[in-house]
Amino acid sequence: MLQRRPFIAQGLALGAATLLPAAWRPAFAAVAVGQPAPDFTLQNTAGQPVKLSQFKGKPVVLEWNNPGCPFVRKHYQGNMQALQKDFTQRGVVWLAINSTEDASGDYQPPPQLARWMRDQGASPSATLMDEDGSVGKRYGARVTPHMYIVNAQGLLVYAGGIDSIPSARVADIEKATNHVRQGLTELLAGKPLSVATSLAYGCSIKYKNAAA
Repeated sequence: MLQRRPFIAQGLALGAATLLPAAWRPAFAAVAVGQPAPDFTLQNTAGQPVKLSQFKGKPVVLEWNNPGCPFVRKHYQGNMQALQKDFTQRGVVWLAINSTEDASGDYQPPPQLARWMRDQGASPSATLMDEDGSVGKRYGARVTPHMYIVNAQGLLVYAGGIDSIPSARVADIEKATNHVRQGLTELLAGKPLSVATSLAYGCSIKYKNAAA
């Protein structure tokens, strides 16, 4: 079986110096850690609008998701679900965002994506559709899973990979430093994040008009 090769993107605070093909440059200047997280409104898989700013006062995780990606499937062997459950129970809002264009073979219509999330036992606060890619490009999301943490004041405090080992091997999860778990634990304890950016790894996001 043909395996996808990982696409590794630099953490956003370092990303300005990263040389990427034009197809992977965001259409907008990507937000940097320490800046206000850009507000957005996206529909969830039930067709209801969800606005980032409605959660101001709570920490928010943004998880870029694509069920067709082996790196996503790696972390949906239980790792991503555990993070979602642990931290939503502690008041964190978790938004899974799918920016795959509808012409891609990886695209799943909202009902199918919702069913996949249910089948995995996932428990994000919402699963959001970004088929035109505008939100993903604004954040500079390049891979799945690309992870972001927004603090209760609406500032971006983390951008990068879910953990420290860029592989699709489930066995590496236990050996890796989970940057998202570490960052959320520090944030909820009122501490600064010891790692604010890291290398994001995974499958390249299939953006609409990526080469434009």
